[in-house]
Amino acid sequence: MPRRRSPRLAPSRREFLAASAATAAVSAGYFVAPEVRAQGTKGANEEIRFACVGVGGKGQSDSADAGRSGKVVAVADVDSNQLKRAEGAFEGTKTYSDFRKMLEEMRKEIDAVTVSTPDHTHVMAAVTAMNLGKACFCQKPLTKSIAEARLMGEIARSQKVATQMGNQGTASNSLRQTAAFIKGGNLGRVKELHVWTNRPVWPQGGGRPAEAPVPENLNWDVWLGPAAVRPYAAGYHPFSWRGFWDFGTGALGDMACHTFNMPFMALNLRDPASVQAISSGHNKETYPKWSIIDFDFPKLGEREAVKVKWYDGGKLPDQALFAGYKGDVEKNDEGKEVEKPFKTASSGILVIGDKDTLYAPGDYCENGFKLKSGSAPAEVTYTQSPGHFEEWVNAIRGGPQAVSNFPDYSGPLTETILLGNLAVWAADSAEVAGKKIEWDAAKMVAKNAPEVDHVIRPTARDGWKVLRTGGA
Repeated sequence: MPRRRSPRLAPSRREFLAASAATAAVSAGYFVAPEVRAQGTKGANEEIRFACVGVGGKGQSDSADAGRSGKVVAVADVDSNQLKRAEGAFEGTKTYSDFRKMLEEMRKEIDAVTVSTPDHTHVMAAVTAMNLGKACFCQKPLTKSIAEARLMGEIARSQKVATQMGNQGTASNSLRQTAAFIKGGNLGRVKELHVWTNRPVWPQGGGRPAEAPVPENLNWDVWLGPAAVRPYAAGYHPFSWRGFWDFGTGALGDMACHTFNMPFMALNLRDPASVQAISSGHNKETYPKWSIIDFDFPKLGEREAVKVKWYDGGKLPDQALFAGYKGDVEKNDEGKEVEKPFKTASSGILVIGDKDTLYAPGDYCENGFKLKSGSAPAEVTYTQSPGHFEEWVNAIRGGPQAVSNFPDYSGPLTETILLGNLAVWAADSAEVAGKKIEWDAAKMVAKNAPEVDHVIRPTARDGWKVLRTGGA
């Protein structure tokens, strides 16, 4: 299991975190009372009452998990078509197009909240729920920005609520086994990692789409949430928002909470000293078509310094790094076993140690791993999970926090990952390395790049400023 460490508090959170409760409450129209505290855990036989924010896309499976674990009493979604579907799926549920109104009106009737919305609205929904003392499950990445991730962890800790991020691979035996194998020193000193993904599978690298009429089924103002007002256009809702700087976190934010997850668990990869990127170029409207990002992690505890290289948009590590790996053995048409040529998977991880190298294809180590030496992996001990969503439900019932809880795991993981997007912002010229961003994790400051501060701490529009009523 990963060593746990409390996140450090930043001495200044600027406008994003300093917005007064009074101003935000008046402009939003919904007040989150500072005196509200966690309401305690549920007994083993007590029904858990869930409210679900976002029930389309991944929210459909998240709300279904909630329905299997208790009763879904309220749902909120900006798309009326999704609300109609949810009404049919959850008998007697109340429906809302604005989750702020739902959480205010249903605060005494719910125990836990799932958040499955575009990245830019995660923090408002999750913090409001936690400030009401509600357990919170939030999809990955935990937030759109580093400051938001830090805030989510701090409030979850102060409110003592059960939390979990939706990176389901954290609970898989194959991922935990692989992490335990590396953590046990079986590769020797790990000095270098390569992590790659086949994302994006949505448009990136272009401009803003042409204005179009808002569909009758969409509450566009609430969909925009804290983002600056802009006209509706086809291509934002329900999926391609991931490619826009104002709404999503690009290929890195979408998939690194999965593919970067195993090495984070194995090697405690938090608080990089610097990040630098090269990309296809971008106009600061959408993320680039591809990027390669270098993370430099200094020594931390027993883990020595290590370098990590991230690839997306079809980019892959130098194939020379895979020299010595053999292809899979399969039977041909004649029933004879033949070795196929080695081929790098479209997503995966390569971990290079001074004793051996480990290759794990896929996003979650779901296909196991191979050692370059060809040796049989040593047996390791790890804690098996009852299931990802089940870990959170068990925590609501008074059990241990889920592994991917906000303060100890998913918050720091999200901070590490989103740091890479500071480097991507600086790498706006095609195939030219951007500025190396020097990072001060304690202060949450890019020491040599004040121009990326708005990416670290985005400014929310009126009505969407987060209330820090949980304390720290």
